[in-house]
Amino acid sequence: MKYFKIYLLVAFLSIVSCKTAQETTKVVEPEKPIALSDAQAKEIQGGMWIPSLLEGMNEDEMKLLGSNLTAKDLWDVNNASIKDAIAIFGGGCTSEVVSPNGLLLTNHHCGYGTIQSHSTVEHDYLKDGFWAKSYDEEIVSPGLKATFIKRIDDVTSQIFEGVTDAMDEAAKMKLINQNINKTTKAAVKEEWQTANVKSFYKGNQYFLIITEVFKDVRMVGAPPTSIGKFGSDTDNWMWPRHTGDFSMFRIYADANNRPAEYAKDNVPYKPKHFLPISLDGVEENDFNIVFGFPGRTNAYLPAVGVSQIVNVLNPAKIEIRENALKIVDKYMKADEKVRIQYASKYAGIANYWKKWIGEDQGIHQTNAIQKKQIKETEFSKIVNEKELNQYKSLLSDFERLYKEIEQVALARDYWVEVAYRNVELLNITFSAFQLEQAYKKGGDEAFEKSKERVSKSYEKKFKNYSAKVDQPVFESLTSLYANKVPKEYLPENMKGVDFAKLTNDIYTNTKFTSIEGVNELFVGTPEEVIKKFNNDKAYSFAKELHTVFYTKISPKYQKINLELNAVQKEYMKALMEVFPKDRFYPDANFTLRANYGRVKGYEPKDGVVYTPNTYLKGVMEKYVPGDYEFDVPQKLRDLYDAKDFGQYGENGKMPINFLGTNHTTGGNSGSPVMDANGNLLGLLFDGTWEGIMSDLYYDADIVRSITVDIRYVLFIIDKYAGATNLIDEMTLVHPKKKK
Repeated sequence: MKYFKIYLLVAFLSIVSCKTAQETTKVVEPEKPIALSDAQAKEIQGGMWIPSLLEGMNEDEMKLLGSNLTAKDLWDVNNASIKDAIAIFGGGCTSEVVSPNGLLLTNHHCGYGTIQSHSTVEHDYLKDGFWAKSYDEEIVSPGLKATFIKRIDDVTSQIFEGVTDAMDEAAKMKLINQNINKTTKAAVKEEWQTANVKSFYKGNQYFLIITEVFKDVRMVGAPPTSIGKFGSDTDNWMWPRHTGDFSMFRIYADANNRPAEYAKDNVPYKPKHFLPISLDGVEENDFNIVFGFPGRTNAYLPAVGVSQIVNVLNPAKIEIRENALKIVDKYMKADEKVRIQYASKYAGIANYWKKWIGEDQGIHQTNAIQKKQIKETEFSKIVNEKELNQYKSLLSDFERLYKEIEQVALARDYWVEVAYRNVELLNITFSAFQLEQAYKKGGDEAFEKSKERVSKSYEKKFKNYSAKVDQPVFESLTSLYANKVPKEYLPENMKGVDFAKLTNDIYTNTKFTSIEGVNELFVGTPEEVIKKFNNDKAYSFAKELHTVFYTKISPKYQKINLELNAVQKEYMKALMEVFPKDRFYPDANFTLRANYGRVKGYEPKDGVVYTPNTYLKGVMEKYVPGDYEFDVPQKLRDLYDAKDFGQYGENGKMPINFLGTNHTTGGNSGSPVMDANGNLLGLLFDGTWEGIMSDLYYDADIVRSITVDIRYVLFIIDKYAGATNLIDEMTLVHPKKKK
């Protein structure tokens, strides 16, 4: 099988003289941005670029936008570079090292689950905040990790070894996966490092990524939710924004500065590079660059695929989550314990619920589907003119396959949203269902191994579980499932059911609503445990739901999706061949990317202009005493009234958030936003409502990222919390001032 090289993104790293951590970031007066027209600037913004491949086109574009950074300042495998300060935080966010002692910054919403896990009614760190004034006060956080990227190697030829066009897709993928395993095992790395292979450009290119995973990460500081989550769900994805969305942690290492499990003798990590912090702020049109781990985008889907997402799949998921949110919100407001238990879960449910709403609106408002159709018409014309026969059926293949997959994809989303994500009892029984399947396939040994994993997961789940909250969610969503899921995928035991009566019967009689009940079920031989599962009302109901998923929904979905992926892979290659002058970046896949742009406001609609900065004044304008979204701590109000902003204020005002044209998505949360010299300007934490559709379609006029200004972060740490010990270990600079 022939595979293509990404000819626009080829760079070779050469060995340069060794730099110290602080020499990597230049503290110089930045050059003024070249006077590009708006049209020119739009052409070179957007995209999620692989940092090891920035030399050439991307480096030139960054300079045009006002950057003083070289590609090697950002990425150098042989010397300290900015990449050495950027880490995956946990399993889904980005963070950055800001001191020589492993001090880590990320978003408040990224650290939310950890903050919540340490909170109790007596010590409510969500409500009151938390600040460690010494290493001894930092809180050990089991399971929390920080992952650094050490090396990225192109291994495309190894992954495609032996793959031929004559193979069917299943055979191709089987061999590709075997080659991935082989390449991963053969990777040259240190014993404490890990290796994995990721696909890029829809499976046309593969990279081996070598990482270091630090497993001792401790909680250092977090503002109260009234600062870190100010505006909550009302302001989520909105501008103007006034949220201090940050939290602080510290990486610990062994005596050799290497990754290690938690140990009392571990010491603060010494990074190869940490980010200096700019106190000079931002102005409109200033260059900025985001370094982080965007999770997933689908920029190259055909029009028919985007249409299915926004017109069929998203509306179903929005309705499910809307029903769940209303119920959970009611109980959180009425019970302080429930509020703490469900704070992180509620935020997660609400985040994508609102995102999908904005995504649908953005796709329609920008006419993205019609624009894709126009591009596809042009694509077909060129394919026919150049007699590129291998590409002629691609668009018709998309039409056929998306029609075939629509109903099963809808059923799959219903199962995921109802049975796996939003009804906790169904999720709990799903773990038991998997345990039964393990027993059937592997006997006692497989059962015991799976039982250990499931038992640990139950301990975590039941810590934040309330049956009184989950019961009405179950009734609402199972009823919705029965009425809306395509009938061919509806279990027999959900047809013609009185869900109010069924729900009451299940929650009255099941043992799956408490850790004590589950532990009771787990006593006995594997055969006895499985028998007890099947005699439980919740399990017997849910088992049929899960069985339908595994026997009808998932197999059909996977079969069609395999074919779709093959067409999408070929379409990606075709696009780059048919439109050689267009710019193509690989879709996000939670690997390290660079996204550059400028600080800039926008016009969301006729007659409305959004400026790129917000200030503490806006917090006071939104202040509603006692409101769970817009309350403001007394001390913050006092600091505002006294205009006591210290060195962090600007012309008598306290900056909070700013906008950038950077193309980002989920996973970029917590990413450092850096200036033209690589100094930290702030932490990216959101995108704007109007541009939220950028995962599917990027529009430079309205896509904006939202960043918490680092000066507000420092102000809260210093003036509000009095944690000057943390300020003292950072390096604060004034890059806009002449030496």
